[in-house]
Amino acid sequence: MDIMDTIKDQIENNPVIIYMKGSPDMPQCGFSARAIEALMGCGKRFAYVDILSNPEIRANLPTYANWPTFPQLWVDGELVGGCDIIAEMSGNGELQAVIDAAVPAEPSGEAE
Repeated sequence: MDIMDTIKDQIENNPVIIYMKGSPDMPQCGFSARAIEALMGCGKRFAYVDILSNPEIRANLPTYANWPTFPQLWVDGELVGGCDIIAEMSGNGELQAVIDAAVPAEPSGEAE
């Protein structure tokens, strides 16, 4: 599979995905750390790709997205933006609304 097809597949098959430096548990740059903190604050599941261990994605995603920097947050196949946009949206409540709309509530597991 071509790398552009791989990127497209990742974005289309994950309602919320962030391309970042490192992992949510160990971000490798301050921008990724701030973005992950905001995203984790939403309390929903999300996928991530460590661009440091995926150099082909790191090299090609800026072309695919027409967005030069990382992290990149994608929700429902649309680029939301990078660290500053994520932080701003988190601060004004927009991020929670966007994530809630993309990721359905998980069942509580209790019988009714």
